[in-house]
Amino acid sequence: MSAPGHPRIAGFDEVGRGCLAGAVIAAAVILPDDGSSLPGLTDSKQLSPRRREEMAALIRKTAVAFGIGRAGPAEIDELNILQASLLAMQRAYDALDVVPELGLVDGKHCPLLPCASRAIVGGDLSVPAISAASILAKVYRDREMVIAEHLFPGYGFAIHKGYPTASHRAALNRLGPSPLHRLSFKPVHASLQALPPHQTRESD
Repeated sequence: MSAPGHPRIAGFDEVGRGCLAGAVIAAAVILPDDGSSLPGLTDSKQLSPRRREEMAALIRKTAVAFGIGRAGPAEIDELNILQASLLAMQRAYDALDVVPELGLVDGKHCPLLPCASRAIVGGDLSVPAISAASILAKVYRDREMVIAEHLFPGYGFAIHKGYPTASHRAALNRLGPSPLHRLSFKPVHASLQALPPHQTRESD
């Protein structure tokens, strides 16, 4: 619950915008009051994988409500990565079982929400609810990419999580795109164009 005179605030953040493969994942988190009951909240990138998992468990236990939203590779290709990220945030909002009065969003852009919203650059470092959202989104997406490693072996998804590392680019050039790759991203499109005529990408 929010304290008297204070709005019920949901923090929003997304993970995976810079990846070549996989979904963009967003989370929305409503914390009790100012989030002081969860010391150590910060941007997910500042935490080790183990600490992120620990914090995610605490957030899920402590939060008034949380929701996860996603937009898949085909939606990213159709809409562009910014619009797909905003769509994932809208879906995270829809997954909340408590209605917020205000949404605070990391970055420069706000999704269309039924409540008032405000974008905050660097919010994942300064706003506890946004920090919590960044952690939940990162943990959820990392787990999804570990599963992807088993579905599409050879790309190293469990290691690089879809980001454009040297090993990922090498695997992409060797194997061609998987159904999880974003064809609208230049390195992926280039690898598809370079495939031999007999080798084609599996359909989505």
